[in-house]
Amino acid sequence: MPPAGELTSSLISRAADRYDLPAAGVLRLWTCRNSPARNDSGGVRADAEIVLNEAGRAVLAELCEVEPAVLAHALPAFTVDDPKISTGREAALAQARWRAAGAVAGEAAFACRSCTARRTGQTVRAVRYVPRWQRVCVRHGRWLLDADADQPLEHLDLHGVPEVAAAQRRWAGVARRAVRAAAEPGQVFALAHAVVTRWWDEALHWEREVLWPQRLHQVAGGNAGTAAPTRGTRATRAPVNCPAPEPSCGPAHTLCTTTAARCPA
Repeated sequence: MPPAGELTSSLISRAADRYDLPAAGVLRLWTCRNSPARNDSGGVRADAEIVLNEAGRAVLAELCEVEPAVLAHALPAFTVDDPKISTGREAALAQARWRAAGAVAGEAAFACRSCTARRTGQTVRAVRYVPRWQRVCVRHGRWLLDADADQPLEHLDLHGVPEVAAAQRRWAGVARRAVRAAAEPGQVFALAHAVVTRWWDEALHWEREVLWPQRLHQVAGGNAGTAAPTRGTRATRAPVNCPAPEPSCGPAHTLCTTTAARCPA
């Protein structure tokens, strides 16, 4: 049973691993009409997604030895249609098209490997559709990183910054208040994220910042370098979790755990 929200391409890669085959070999089960997007380094992007036609879905269900309905429940992209492969004279062939995950079912992030192993018995990479406000694996203390970046890390260790996990737990209450105010929770989070990162971009005397370097070192395992943080440092997309910022919560709080009622600083 795949983890909830897993990319179809991620499941295919895990299926190949289970059969001790290269993913490219398993992909030959489908006629692929294009190629996956690649990183600047040449590797296939981790958020490259596969969309299948009806015949292709049947092949994947047979490969995984489950009913198509099971995969439809777990894989957001499983039932997505692409007219280029779902219609026409060759529609009866098992076909696939590569797409960017963000254009199919939303933002993608690496799954927690420990959780994946616990659910599937495989300690391998998996990629899931996960909104930014659910990126913390509380069980294992990990911030799950975006899968669209060309870098080797899949997560950051949050054991030294428990306030980030606490912020995610409080997010449920923020989301409820947003709904009561007729606001979309996702838009509320996006606004808060934009406000906090804008604070950092426009902060005066940012080289004197204390809280951000300290937390950066913690999530980087104590080895984020010795130089003062630059605006480029934030491009690593380290945890930004300020679900409802207050005016008093300034650029020092890039890893803020603010709620509407309280700012920890």
